[in-house]
Amino acid sequence: MVKKLRRKFVLTAMISLLVILIGIIGVINIVNFTQVQTSADETLDILSENDGNFPDMKELFPLPPGINNQDDQNFASKSDDVNTMGPAPFFGDRMAYNRSLEIPFQSRYFWVKLNKMGTTQETDTSHIAAVSEEEAQEYANKLFQTKSFGRGYIGGQYRYLVHQNNDGSYLMIFMDCSAGFYNANKLLFMTLLIGLVALIAMFVLVFLLSGKAVAPVVESLEKQKRFITDAGHELKTPLAVISANMDVIELEAGESEWTKSTKNQIKRMDGLVKNLLTLSRMEEENIDAVFSELNMSAVLEESATFFIAVADFKKVKYTREIAENIHINGDRNSIQQLCTILLDNAMKYTPDEGEVSVFLSGDESSRNAILEISNSCENIPKGKLDRLFDRFYREENSRSRKTGGYGIGLSVAKAIVNSHGGTIEAKAVGENIMKFMITIPIMKKS
Repeated sequence: MVKKLRRKFVLTAMISLLVILIGIIGVINIVNFTQVQTSADETLDILSENDGNFPDMKELFPLPPGINNQDDQNFASKSDDVNTMGPAPFFGDRMAYNRSLEIPFQSRYFWVKLNKMGTTQETDTSHIAAVSEEEAQEYANKLFQTKSFGRGYIGGQYRYLVHQNNDGSYLMIFMDCSAGFYNANKLLFMTLLIGLVALIAMFVLVFLLSGKAVAPVVESLEKQKRFITDAGHELKTPLAVISANMDVIELEAGESEWTKSTKNQIKRMDGLVKNLLTLSRMEEENIDAVFSELNMSAVLEESATFFIAVADFKKVKYTREIAENIHINGDRNSIQQLCTILLDNAMKYTPDEGEVSVFLSGDESSRNAILEISNSCENIPKGKLDRLFDRFYREENSRSRKTGGYGIGLSVAKAIVNSHGGTIEAKAVGENIMKFMITIPIMKKS
């Protein structure tokens, strides 16, 4: 139980941290890639407005308010100071202004002018070394032929802008974004690496602290299990005494309606105590189970035979399809109890003249024994049916009282299945059929 709680806590914490890290890394890199594209688009806009050339940047970007030429000279003289610790912080209006002036010298671009018929009129590749005039014209012709006007990417690294002039001619400008994308990819790699290291570090930390985190829950569960165990053992003695007293009274005064009713209630209470103790031991993984090769088909057939009389009494259509020689690694007493609980539950909640079916098969692909027990039912709970396996669960219109149940049998069934490494689920088939499906690993053939 403690190991399961710790695993669940670690898994939940790591999934939460992973989602947060993915969100942070994703936002950082999306913003960075977007910034590269935005910067390229701004430069393309400047070039398209000036016929493919940069204007005087000092006219385009005037000095910010509060900065004059004297400040410019003072800044230049201060910048001559030697600093072996690295560059100054890249903040402030002065830095932003200087960066704007450097745009023409940092940009790698080329452009092609086409007439309205798509014939090349002029090409300029003087601002880029990686593209020849022939390659530039090929890019331009491809855009013209595919009518790819506006903005986009071509060649994987070139951001383009197609500007149509008033006379119908085209100015196609291409901006090399390889440097920006290279830096963006480096940032992506670094953030992923940092995220991976952070995730591993957090896993180690969460794993080491998980014991303390689940300690209060474990302590509460341990107290609950001890209470159930102690209460169960304490109840056994008075129940035995009351049962013995009823036997004495019946010997002296004969059986009556009252003694019969009392003995029935004692029997019910005794069954409840046994189920509680069994469930508690299973949850503590302290049950005296002997696992060995077990013919589940034979155990199910034996258990199912006991309910033929009940089915006949209630005029229930009782169908059994049990494949032979389905072998599992299990405890005979536990599997027999599992079959009895599920069959008893099906018979109890099936109305007179209803149907109960038992189906057992072996799935070779999943290597599981599949047990399906379904019954007609008047009131199927709505919503998820997993809560049927909760201890003492009752639907508001439950017939547990009428049928003698306490809402604990299915909890015991689930504990038995879990102890055998299997799964159990309940589902509604239509409006009036309840089906329980159990899977238990098949015994490997030697």
